[in-house]
Amino acid sequence: MTPAEFAAKWRDSTAKESAAAQEHFIDLCRMLGTPTPNEADPTGDWYAFEKGAGKAAGGDGFADVWKRRHFAWEYKGKTKDLGAAYLQLLNYSSALENPPILVVCDLDRFEVRTNFTNTPTKLYAFTLADLAADPSEPVRILRALMTDPEELRPREAADELTGKAASHFAELAIGLRARGEDPQRVAHFLDKLLFCLYAEDAGVLPKGLLSRLAEATRQDPPAFAAQLGSLFGTMAGAGGFFGVDRIDWFDGGLFADSDVLTMSRDEIAALLQVGRLDWSLIEPAIFGTLFERGLDPGKRSQLGAHYTDRGSIERLVEPVVMDPLRREFAASQIEVEKLLAAGGPRAREKALAVHHAFLARLRGVRVLDPACGSGNFLFVALRKLKDLEYEAIGWGSLRFAIPMEFPQVGPEAVLGIEINPYAAELARVSIWIGEIQWMLAHSFAYRRDPVLRPLDQIRTADALLDLADPTHPTEAEWPAAEFIVGNPPFLGAKLLRRGLGSAYVEALYAVYGDRLPGMSDLSSYWHEKARAQIAAGRTRRAGLLATQSIRGGTNRRVLERITESGAIFFAWADEPWVLDGANVHVSFVGQDDGSETSRTLDGLAVTKINANLTAGVDLTRARRLPENAVIAFIGDQPTGPFEIEAHEASSMLAAPNPDGRDNADVVRPYLNGADIAGQRRGSWIIDFGVDRSREDAALYEAPFERLLRVAKPMRELSAVADAPWWIHWRPRPEMRRAVAGLSRYLATPMTAKYRLFVWVAPEVLLDHAAVAFARDDDYTFGVLHSRVHELWALAMGTQLETRPRYTPTTAFETFPFPRPTNAQRAAIGLAAARLNELREGWLNPPSLSDAELAKRTLTNLYNARPTWLANAHATLDAAVLDAYGWPADLADAEILARLLALNL
Repeated sequence: MTPAEFAAKWRDSTAKESAAAQEHFIDLCRMLGTPTPNEADPTGDWYAFEKGAGKAAGGDGFADVWKRRHFAWEYKGKTKDLGAAYLQLLNYSSALENPPILVVCDLDRFEVRTNFTNTPTKLYAFTLADLAADPSEPVRILRALMTDPEELRPREAADELTGKAASHFAELAIGLRARGEDPQRVAHFLDKLLFCLYAEDAGVLPKGLLSRLAEATRQDPPAFAAQLGSLFGTMAGAGGFFGVDRIDWFDGGLFADSDVLTMSRDEIAALLQVGRLDWSLIEPAIFGTLFERGLDPGKRSQLGAHYTDRGSIERLVEPVVMDPLRREFAASQIEVEKLLAAGGPRAREKALAVHHAFLARLRGVRVLDPACGSGNFLFVALRKLKDLEYEAIGWGSLRFAIPMEFPQVGPEAVLGIEINPYAAELARVSIWIGEIQWMLAHSFAYRRDPVLRPLDQIRTADALLDLADPTHPTEAEWPAAEFIVGNPPFLGAKLLRRGLGSAYVEALYAVYGDRLPGMSDLSSYWHEKARAQIAAGRTRRAGLLATQSIRGGTNRRVLERITESGAIFFAWADEPWVLDGANVHVSFVGQDDGSETSRTLDGLAVTKINANLTAGVDLTRARRLPENAVIAFIGDQPTGPFEIEAHEASSMLAAPNPDGRDNADVVRPYLNGADIAGQRRGSWIIDFGVDRSREDAALYEAPFERLLRVAKPMRELSAVADAPWWIHWRPRPEMRRAVAGLSRYLATPMTAKYRLFVWVAPEVLLDHAAVAFARDDDYTFGVLHSRVHELWALAMGTQLETRPRYTPTTAFETFPFPRPTNAQRAAIGLAAARLNELREGWLNPPSLSDAELAKRTLTNLYNARPTWLANAHATLDAAVLDAYGWPADLADAEILARLLALNL
């Protein structure tokens, strides 16, 4: 039964609670693919309808459905008071062994409340209408309460723990490092303490062991260090007694040495304080977060601020890894039912073989994160695989009436590559913690002897280059794995040399130069290697994050290669994310060999995902048009202290020169993108052009001496020392030639909330945060400021966070102008001139104070969008659409389709 079918059946039901409750719940089980109470437990010992319960206030009652360590469920008739039903369940809960989830339902409304010990109650509420409209979240909640209530445990507890733990451990890290301890040694030592805190609360170590040790030696730091070293040594060895406590054997790298740092009395007291938290609730992600932030002094301000939560990672792991595996499980169930229904000799044997074949196949799955960091993505992937195995084992046990198998999916299912050896070690530890947590939560014994086994499949290596022979770098090899997931490092192309060094970047270009453009962001290389793994048959599907700039510019080449050799089957084009404590926007990209027929973009089903992460019209096919060449240019880029304030410019303009020349030749008004969209700063710049000699520049005495004093020292030490220090680093000679002789030229901010075009006087120099257009006619202004061009620019440009970015090559040089008659050209020009006239009148009215004028910016105007502005744009749009010969009421998608046809 599908969610839609379930909702349709029960939406119009008028049956009473007593007549409908059990059938409603059985249908729910059919929808979720889970066994009913009678199928799972015919005895009713641990899963039953009408479970008897003594009331806290005395007397007897019943829970309509109950499953031990999962939930208690109370039904009421439609429109009845669910609040009263919840109070009734609370009254029963102690007699029902305090189930972690309490559910009340009136056949239409569902209210699911958590009931975990020492955590706040959280309510999940939805209706049949919600289930029919978008079943993903309701089904997740229902599946979790049926199979794994821990999924619904309020995360506030873990988040609070993260914040408190991070704060305390930050202080410890800062104190230890202030005494001159090596940062990596500090991080390694603190993570051993972190694991012990988890282990003593989870029962892996004797309860309260570390806390008892700290309490006993808090006034004697050397004794604490000695005892701690002894504990670590016992854990690293074969185990044994530590005092009166028996210690298991631990292995796996973390305790490979018994190295300890001596802590002060105050630091031991801080450890005692943090030890009072319930570390059994910890998200393994915290280990890596604390490690990375404690290790890097620049990240101290982020301590406790954020770690990548499980839900965010699941948004990638679910569609890439779990969806196809769930489909295979469903197919195996159907095959089993067909074989059993057909009957005949050996029918049960054959059906059981099908079930066992799926379990064997699932246990052979391998998931690779080739930039695994401290293992967050691998931890989530492992948990999901174990959940599915547990579900399949349970289904088979019920269907064939056989004992439950012991789960076999374990840490060997996940593979990783990480260049930082301590982060790789943390990944191994996080994975083992996740394994232990899952086993304990599902009432299974965790592996011992040793507790932490070596995970050699988490490799410490460079994921992109094999530098075994530094003189002949080659491409790094990734292990074969059915699935690839992860979050590659975000480093923009302009920062590669600063972050990685020129030698490494040159090696990168040499190895990948025929596959990716040189100005690609670092994450693009991971996407390309994943594509190559799929093309070579070493990987089935991959899902990786990227900066959202992967959709455009040179970065888009990697997505184009993906669509050439396979397909993008899943994507979120623009999603908020937190990176190093800062809010950024990223893209999720899932790719395969093209065999996946179900494709989703931004949560919606589509038939195809284009290389720019759009659906529908594939604008990536558009090509640059020769007629638009040498018109649009990125502005001047000084790189150095060439800008001056208005008062300093005024002084220079009035200053004489020895041969009588005018400083106005080299002191110019300067405009950037923010000046266009917002309040103009009135900034000026010293500009000696493209190739003026030093001797000639020196004759402009005041400007030159100013640069000699402030610009020369900086430029000679910078990465742009190859350019003469008195000349701007990128003076854009092509732009200067193109606008020379024009009475005015057009400009637009490169990045802005609105796509705005303004006229600029010829003496004004445009900054590189804006784009100049070598045109001075109203017709061009009108076409560029029309809805037609705005749609094209939004679709063809890139984006910085939430602000569209205008790129001359993709947004302008590909744009097909209309072929107007003289009358149509004139109509566009008149509408454009009128728009500009009205805007200038609003921006600079007479008799306003400076404070009021400061509020009159184009951004504020377009935020308000008064009627007169909307009318002016409507007139302009109508004129431009008429010039194309198109109706005035075309939808956006149709306009883009027609523009692409014209471009091609």
